[in-house]
Amino acid sequence: MTEKTAKGPGRRQERVGVVVSAKMAKTVVVSVERLVRHDLYRKTLKRTSRFMAHDEVGAKRGDRVRIVETRPLSKNKRWRVTEVLGQVNLAEETAPEAGV
Repeated sequence: MTEKTAKGPGRRQERVGVVVSAKMAKTVVVSVERLVRHDLYRKTLKRTSRFMAHDEVGAKRGDRVRIVETRPLSKNKRWRVTEVLGQVNLAEETAPEAGV
């Protein structure tokens, strides 16, 4: 699921993930999944990383986006959204209603 470019001078890492939060101004939280093989048991495990990314393209929660590495923009933002690739269905978080 993760797309990375080769490391080297002048190369910026690119990753593809899903926007899980878009509540801030011009900032989204992108969840990126990767597969890792356990050293001893050789089982494939799914690991998730969350990145804060600068958003000028207007991504919404549930959008699949491509993010690229950039200079530090704030304390936590080191990525920016380059394009929206499509929609992903996320489970809606519904709280139980209070008794009326």
